[in-house]
Amino acid sequence: MPDESSHSSAHLEAWYQGKNGPYVLASLRRALQPVLDLSFGYHILQMGIARDCPLYEQSTINHRIYSADSPGGAVNLVSHSDELPLESDSIDTLIAHHSLEFGPNPHRVLREMQRVLAPQGHLLIVGVNPYSLLGAGAALRRIARNPLWRAQHPVSRHRLTDWLHLLGCEVQSCSHVYGLPPIGGGKIHDLLTRGDAWSNEHKLPTGGLYVLHAIKQVSALNKPRLRLRERGERLIGLAVPKPSVAPSPAPAVPATTRSIKKSGEAAA
Repeated sequence: MPDESSHSSAHLEAWYQGKNGPYVLASLRRALQPVLDLSFGYHILQMGIARDCPLYEQSTINHRIYSADSPGGAVNLVSHSDELPLESDSIDTLIAHHSLEFGPNPHRVLREMQRVLAPQGHLLIVGVNPYSLLGAGAALRRIARNPLWRAQHPVSRHRLTDWLHLLGCEVQSCSHVYGLPPIGGGKIHDLLTRGDAWSNEHKLPTGGLYVLHAIKQVSALNKPRLRLRERGERLIGLAVPKPSVAPSPAPAVPATTRSIKKSGEAAA
Protein backbone atom coordinates (compact mmCIF):
# COMPACT_ATOMS: atom_id res chain seq x y z
CA MET A 1 0.00 0.00 0.00
CA PRO A 2 1.51 3.38 -0.99
CA ASP A 3 2.71 5.46 1.94
CA GLU A 4 2.43 9.22 2.40
CA SER A 5 5.83 9.88 0.86
CA SER A 6 4.80 8.07 -2.33
CA HIS A 7 1.68 10.21 -2.60
CA SER A 8 3.70 13.39 -2.00
CA SER A 9 6.20 12.29 -4.62
CA ALA A 10 3.50 11.79 -7.24
CA HIS A 11 1.82 15.13 -6.45
CA LEU A 12 5.09 17.10 -6.49
CA GLU A 13 6.09 15.49 -9.78
CA ALA A 14 2.70 16.44 -11.22
CA TRP A 15 3.29 20.04 -10.07
CA TYR A 16 6.66 20.16 -11.84
CA GLN A 17 5.10 18.61 -14.94
CA GLY A 18 2.40 21.30 -14.99
CA LYS A 19 2.26 24.41 -17.12
CA ASN A 20 4.94 26.34 -15.21
CA GLY A 21 7.03 23.31 -14.24
CA PRO A 22 9.64 23.58 -17.03
CA TYR A 23 9.99 27.30 -16.30
CA VAL A 24 10.59 26.63 -12.60
CA LEU A 25 13.17 23.89 -13.29
CA ALA A 26 15.01 26.13 -15.76
CA SER A 27 15.09 28.92 -13.16
CA LEU A 28 16.46 26.54 -10.51
CA ARG A 29 19.17 25.26 -12.84
CA ARG A 30 20.27 28.83 -13.60
CA ALA A 31 20.42 29.60 -9.87
CA LEU A 32 22.46 26.45 -9.16
CA GLN A 33 24.86 26.92 -12.05
CA PRO A 34 27.33 29.38 -10.41
CA VAL A 35 27.95 26.97 -7.52
CA LEU A 36 28.11 23.86 -9.71
CA ASP A 37 30.71 25.59 -11.88
CA LEU A 38 32.95 25.92 -8.80
CA SER A 39 32.29 22.52 -7.23
CA PHE A 40 34.70 19.72 -8.02
CA GLY A 41 35.22 16.21 -6.77
CA TYR A 42 34.20 12.64 -7.50
CA HIS A 43 30.58 12.26 -6.33
CA ILE A 44 27.45 14.45 -6.53
CA LEU A 45 24.18 13.47 -4.86
CA GLN A 46 20.68 14.80 -5.46
CA MET A 47 18.04 13.75 -2.98
CA GLY A 48 14.34 14.51 -2.70
CA ILE A 49 10.89 13.10 -3.27
CA ALA A 50 10.50 14.10 -6.93
CA ARG A 51 12.02 11.30 -8.97
CA ASP A 52 12.53 12.92 -12.36
CA CYS A 53 13.77 16.47 -11.77
CA PRO A 54 17.58 16.25 -12.12
CA LEU A 55 19.30 19.52 -11.28
CA TYR A 56 22.93 18.39 -11.61
CA GLU A 57 23.05 18.13 -15.41
CA GLN A 58 25.50 21.03 -15.77
CA SER A 59 27.88 19.67 -13.13
CA THR A 60 31.38 18.61 -14.16
CA ILE A 61 31.29 15.76 -11.60
CA ASN A 62 30.86 12.48 -13.47
CA HIS A 63 29.50 10.15 -10.78
CA ARG A 64 25.93 11.27 -10.15
CA ILE A 65 23.60 9.72 -7.59
CA TYR A 66 19.85 10.42 -7.59
CA SER A 67 18.22 9.28 -4.35
CA ALA A 68 14.50 9.07 -3.54
CA ASP A 69 12.17 7.06 -1.34
CA SER A 70 10.73 5.07 -4.26
CA PRO A 71 12.05 3.86 -7.62
CA GLY A 72 11.30 5.53 -10.94
CA GLY A 73 12.45 8.30 -13.21
CA ALA A 74 16.15 9.15 -12.82
CA VAL A 75 16.47 7.45 -9.40
CA ASN A 76 19.45 5.10 -9.06
CA LEU A 77 19.47 4.88 -5.25
CA VAL A 78 16.26 4.07 -3.35
CA SER A 79 16.67 5.20 0.24
CA HIS A 80 14.99 7.15 3.02
CA SER A 81 16.27 10.71 3.28
CA ASP A 82 17.02 10.37 6.98
CA GLU A 83 19.06 7.17 6.58
CA LEU A 84 21.28 7.24 3.52
CA PRO A 85 23.31 4.05 2.92
CA LEU A 86 26.44 6.07 2.17
CA GLU A 87 29.73 6.40 4.01
CA SER A 88 30.35 9.53 6.05
CA ASP A 89 32.27 12.33 4.33
CA SER A 90 31.85 10.68 0.90
CA ILE A 91 29.83 13.24 -1.13
CA ASP A 92 31.49 16.30 -2.65
CA THR A 93 28.31 18.17 -3.67
CA LEU A 94 24.78 17.53 -2.39
CA ILE A 95 21.58 18.97 -3.86
CA ALA A 96 18.53 18.65 -1.58
CA HIS A 97 15.41 19.22 -3.67
CA HIS A 98 12.44 19.72 -1.31
CA SER A 99 14.04 17.11 0.98
CA LEU A 100 13.23 18.89 4.25
CA GLU A 101 9.60 19.88 3.66
CA PHE A 102 7.76 16.62 3.12
CA GLY A 103 8.79 14.58 6.14
CA PRO A 104 8.09 14.47 9.87
CA ASN A 105 11.65 15.27 10.98
CA PRO A 106 13.50 17.77 8.75
CA HIS A 107 16.28 18.28 11.30
CA ARG A 108 17.13 14.58 11.25
CA VAL A 109 17.27 14.67 7.43
CA LEU A 110 19.58 17.68 7.61
CA ARG A 111 21.89 15.87 10.04
CA GLU A 112 22.10 12.96 7.60
CA MET A 113 23.03 15.34 4.78
CA GLN A 114 25.78 16.79 6.95
CA ARG A 115 27.05 13.30 7.76
CA VAL A 116 27.55 12.14 4.17
CA LEU A 117 28.90 15.48 2.91
CA ALA A 118 32.69 15.75 2.77
CA PRO A 119 34.45 18.56 4.66
CA GLN A 120 34.45 21.69 2.48
CA GLY A 121 31.70 20.04 0.42
CA HIS A 122 28.93 22.09 -1.13
CA LEU A 123 25.35 21.77 0.14
CA LEU A 124 22.54 23.22 -2.02
CA ILE A 125 19.04 23.20 -0.53
CA VAL A 126 15.92 24.02 -2.56
CA GLY A 127 12.74 24.80 -0.66
CA VAL A 128 9.52 26.78 -0.82
CA ASN A 129 9.82 30.29 0.58
CA PRO A 130 6.89 30.66 3.02
CA TYR A 131 7.10 34.46 2.67
CA SER A 132 6.17 34.59 -1.00
CA LEU A 133 3.15 34.35 -3.28
CA LEU A 134 3.80 30.64 -3.73
CA GLY A 135 4.24 30.16 0.02
CA ALA A 136 1.01 32.04 0.79
CA GLY A 137 -0.87 30.01 -1.81
CA ALA A 138 0.54 26.79 -0.37
CA ALA A 139 -0.63 27.81 3.12
CA LEU A 140 -4.16 28.41 1.87
CA ARG A 141 -4.19 25.13 -0.02
CA ARG A 142 -2.88 23.37 3.08
CA ILE A 143 -5.92 24.64 4.99
CA ALA A 144 -8.11 23.41 2.15
CA ARG A 145 -6.47 19.96 2.47
CA ASN A 146 -4.84 20.05 -0.96
CA PRO A 147 -3.20 16.62 -1.51
CA LEU A 148 0.24 18.14 -2.20
CA TRP A 149 0.49 21.09 0.16
CA ARG A 150 -1.18 19.46 3.15
CA ALA A 151 1.88 17.18 3.39
CA GLN A 152 4.31 20.09 3.24
CA HIS A 153 5.93 21.51 6.37
CA PRO A 154 7.66 24.74 5.33
CA VAL A 155 11.17 25.47 6.59
CA SER A 156 12.11 29.14 6.36
CA ARG A 157 15.54 30.29 5.24
CA HIS A 158 16.28 31.88 8.65
CA ARG A 159 15.37 28.71 10.54
CA LEU A 160 17.46 26.63 8.15
CA THR A 161 20.45 28.95 8.57
CA ASP A 162 20.35 28.44 12.36
CA TRP A 163 20.21 24.66 11.97
CA LEU A 164 23.13 24.63 9.56
CA HIS A 165 25.25 26.76 11.86
CA LEU A 166 24.71 24.29 14.71
CA LEU A 167 25.77 21.45 12.41
CA GLY A 168 29.00 23.17 11.39
CA CYS A 169 27.83 24.31 7.95
CA GLU A 170 28.21 27.97 7.09
CA VAL A 171 25.78 29.60 4.67
CA GLN A 172 27.49 31.26 1.70
CA SER A 173 24.52 32.67 -0.20
CA CYS A 174 20.79 32.37 -0.75
CA SER A 175 19.02 33.22 -4.00
CA HIS A 176 15.34 33.20 -4.88
CA VAL A 177 13.46 32.28 -8.05
CA TYR A 178 9.86 32.17 -9.23
CA GLY A 179 8.75 35.39 -7.57
CA LEU A 180 6.09 36.19 -10.18
CA PRO A 181 4.54 33.04 -11.68
CA PRO A 182 4.10 33.68 -15.43
CA ILE A 183 0.40 32.98 -15.68
CA GLY A 184 -1.92 33.89 -18.51
CA GLY A 185 -0.76 34.43 -22.05
CA GLY A 186 0.36 37.05 -24.51
CA LYS A 187 1.50 40.39 -23.11
CA ILE A 188 0.56 39.52 -19.53
CA HIS A 189 2.71 36.40 -19.61
CA ASP A 190 5.64 38.31 -21.12
CA LEU A 191 5.31 41.09 -18.54
CA LEU A 192 5.31 38.67 -15.63
CA THR A 193 8.28 36.78 -17.08
CA ARG A 194 10.29 40.00 -17.37
CA GLY A 195 9.25 41.01 -13.85
CA ASP A 196 10.34 37.65 -12.48
CA ALA A 197 13.70 37.90 -14.27
CA TRP A 198 14.17 41.41 -12.87
CA SER A 199 13.48 40.27 -9.29
CA ASN A 200 15.92 37.37 -9.69
CA GLU A 201 18.60 39.64 -11.11
CA HIS A 202 18.26 42.10 -8.22
CA LYS A 203 18.21 39.23 -5.66
CA LEU A 204 14.88 40.18 -4.11
CA PRO A 205 13.94 37.73 -1.30
CA THR A 206 10.39 37.37 -2.61
CA GLY A 207 10.84 34.37 -4.88
CA GLY A 208 8.62 31.36 -4.36
CA LEU A 209 11.62 29.04 -4.10
CA TYR A 210 14.92 29.62 -2.34
CA VAL A 211 18.29 28.06 -3.23
CA LEU A 212 20.54 28.10 -0.17
CA HIS A 213 24.25 27.36 -0.54
CA ALA A 214 26.30 26.22 2.46
CA ILE A 215 29.74 24.67 2.95
CA LYS A 216 30.51 22.04 5.55
CA GLN A 217 33.18 23.39 7.92
CA VAL A 218 34.35 20.33 9.83
CA SER A 219 37.94 19.51 10.72
CA ALA A 220 39.32 15.98 10.80
CA LEU A 221 39.31 16.05 14.63
CA ASN A 222 35.53 16.56 14.61
CA LYS A 223 34.83 14.03 11.91
CA PRO A 224 31.38 12.46 12.49
CA ARG A 225 31.24 8.78 13.24
CA LEU A 226 29.48 6.25 11.09
CA ARG A 227 25.91 5.61 12.14
CA LEU A 228 25.33 2.07 13.24
CA ARG A 229 22.58 0.35 11.30
CA GLU A 230 20.12 -1.44 13.53
CA ARG A 231 19.19 -3.80 10.73
CA GLY A 232 22.80 -4.61 9.94
CA GLU A 233 22.73 -2.89 6.54
CA ARG A 234 26.06 -2.14 4.90
CA LEU A 235 27.05 1.37 3.95
CA ILE A 236 27.96 1.99 0.34
CA GLY A 237 31.61 2.93 0.07
CA LEU A 238 32.23 5.31 -2.82
CA ALA A 239 35.65 4.54 -4.23
CA VAL A 240 37.88 7.51 -4.94
CA PRO A 241 40.56 6.97 -7.60
CA LYS A 242 44.00 7.47 -6.14
CA PRO A 243 46.70 9.10 -8.24
CA SER A 244 49.60 6.84 -9.13
CA VAL A 245 52.92 7.79 -7.58
CA ALA A 246 55.85 7.79 -9.98
CA PRO A 247 59.09 6.22 -8.61
CA SER A 248 61.60 8.76 -7.40
CA PRO A 249 64.65 9.04 -9.70
CA ALA A 250 68.01 7.96 -8.32
CA PRO A 251 70.05 10.90 -7.03
CA ALA A 252 72.55 12.21 -9.55
CA VAL A 253 76.26 11.60 -8.73
CA PRO A 254 78.39 14.76 -9.13
CA ALA A 255 81.04 14.63 -11.88
CA THR A 256 83.91 15.32 -9.45
CA THR A 257 82.89 12.32 -7.35
CA ARG A 258 82.86 10.04 -10.39
CA SER A 259 86.38 11.18 -11.43
CA ILE A 260 87.75 10.57 -7.93
CA LYS A 261 86.30 7.05 -7.90
CA LYS A 262 87.84 6.23 -11.29
CA SER A 263 91.27 7.51 -10.17
CA GLY A 264 91.12 5.36 -7.06
CA GLU A 265 90.20 2.26 -9.08
CA ALA A 266 93.09 2.88 -11.51
CA ALA A 267 95.59 3.24 -8.68
CA ALA A 268 94.42 -0.02 -7.17
